[in-house]
Amino acid sequence: MNLASGQARDIVLVVDDSPDTLKMVTHAFEDAGMTVLVALEGRQALAMLEKVTPDVILMDAVMPGIDGFETCRRLKGNSALTHVPVIFMTGLSETEDIVKGLEAGGVDYVTKPIVPDELLARIRVHLGNARRALGASTALDTLGRYLLAANRLGQILWCTPQAARLLTMAFRQFSGAGFGLPHEVQEWLGRGRVSAGGSDAINLIGDATDDKLRLSYIGQIGPDEILLRLAEGEVSDDKTALKAKLNLTTREAEVLLWIARGKSNRDIGEILSLSPRTVNKHLEQVYAKLGVENRTSAAALAMRTITER
Repeated sequence: MNLASGQARDIVLVVDDSPDTLKMVTHAFEDAGMTVLVALEGRQALAMLEKVTPDVILMDAVMPGIDGFETCRRLKGNSALTHVPVIFMTGLSETEDIVKGLEAGGVDYVTKPIVPDELLARIRVHLGNARRALGASTALDTLGRYLLAANRLGQILWCTPQAARLLTMAFRQFSGAGFGLPHEVQEWLGRGRVSAGGSDAINLIGDATDDKLRLSYIGQIGPDEILLRLAEGEVSDDKTALKAKLNLTTREAEVLLWIARGKSNRDIGEILSLSPRTVNKHLEQVYAKLGVENRTSAAALAMRTITER
């Protein structure tokens, strides 16, 4: 999830099987400073959403396989995605179709042919509404309740009972609010990695059990209050999968992974300590190896590779 800051790029997932529509909305969104991910049908979109949470989803209603209405119903059944606004985009204009889209969980409905400026205005309104709604109390209800808040020094400010149970099992000295998370987590938070384009998740290694835990970034809910989700299991190594399956070098895989996560070239340079010129050179090599022409296509291929492994 992106922070609402000047350097953040909103991530839009477009689910549509029309090349003309994809081309038009991709250009419009990229010109507006957004990052675009593309899925050509419902099942592919649902697989991508297991790996990345966009800020907004633009969904075609009529698609082969699972249509947009059913896709929306399924993704809204995932508690981690209920806050993401879904805007339906289709040539259907009958009242019953509009109602069907809203009943499936959509927040808005635009008809084709799309007017880019109108669509962008609608997206900005719904992004603002979604962010205002995603306060701590809403998050407790929608994200599984395995939640905690910490400051950038790595000190726990509060946690839900479910998260406290996992932390108690993992750490012998866990004491609730005021407990200091391990040094590597403190560094992850203290350097602002989650806000400067770093990893959205980190492994959490306790001292009382061999069970693996991971912390995932959800959002900034105060000046120095970061909302995190706790879950069992390790952070998956997506970089290794991209390197092996797409025949990339380690650095190329790193650059592509951050492209898939919606980061700008400038952010990637800061994350990997590279100059913008070097990032561009790596991207040129990635495009050539993948047989694609732009970052949107590269990101889409990366997400497919990650979700299919």
